[in-house]
Amino acid sequence: MNTGVKITAFAAALAATFGTAYGVGAGVGPVGEPAKAAHGEHAAAADPGGAKADGGDGHAGHEEGAASAPAAGGLQVSEGGYTLVMETPRPERGTSVLTFSIKDAKGGKVTAYTTEHGKELHFIVASRDLTVYRHLHPVRAADGTWSTPVDLPAAGGYKAFADFKPAGKNAKGVTLGVDLSVPGAYAPRPLPAAERTATVDGYQVTLGGTLVPGRAGELKLTVTRNGKPVDDLEPYLGAYGHLVALRDGDLAYLHVHPNEGGPGPDVSFTATAPSAGTYRLFLDFQHEGKVRTAAFTVHAGQATAVADESSHDAGDHTHG
Repeated sequence: MNTGVKITAFAAALAATFGTAYGVGAGVGPVGEPAKAAHGEHAAAADPGGAKADGGDGHAGHEEGAASAPAAGGLQVSEGGYTLVMETPRPERGTSVLTFSIKDAKGGKVTAYTTEHGKELHFIVASRDLTVYRHLHPVRAADGTWSTPVDLPAAGGYKAFADFKPAGKNAKGVTLGVDLSVPGAYAPRPLPAAERTATVDGYQVTLGGTLVPGRAGELKLTVTRNGKPVDDLEPYLGAYGHLVALRDGDLAYLHVHPNEGGPGPDVSFTATAPSAGTYRLFLDFQHEGKVRTAAFTVHAGQATAVADESSHDAGDHTHG
């Protein structure tokens, strides 16, 4: 197996909360079983002297098994002197263009960013019922205005997240979140049931591991097609997989830490749930030149494991 790419946290300002991660790691049990701390755990283990470890992304981690969970991110439109300003807060149903900017503490549009995972800024849009997910790659104009096309298939509430790191030697990563509203009659869909296997475009992705509130654990996703392991995954945003997790209810944006490895069929992440509850996981992976998304519902803090032989392809997940 080739040496994978170890990356820094996708939303670097969010201490021990989910965002992105990449790689391959050791196997873990099915969803709902207790998980051991993952090898290469990032910003989640105490240092030998007992102090909390720093994840190298500008914020301190926490001791494994600590009673207090890290704060979730993406719940604020303004943080650390930066504000996400949507110029199109009420996009039309169907295909439209979202326009926004990041403003600094003086009200000016930010025009200088640090490139992370191949992009200056990563933009996620999800429906409030967590059945629509869009990972978009907006384009920045010289004046700091960002724009991107997006397909929003249903009326109702959505939330947009901007992950970025301003330019500067001591700058830290920031994740901001803002509500969007698509006019029309709203008919929310139920959250898909927790299942161990998701099917997308003929690929089967099996999820092993668990989310434990306040404690790091490993999530391992295994990609197969026609019963055979996919061991030639292609790098996407600099690595072999990309994971976003959102908490049901408030759509808190959670951070997943990277493990090394690749190029498949296993993609491994280290994650800490900030609280008990239900989470929706979105795994982006690339194979044969196309990015696909497998989605899972996971219950943190519940001991009941999901069925081993179940699959689904619920929701609407695309990439920009």
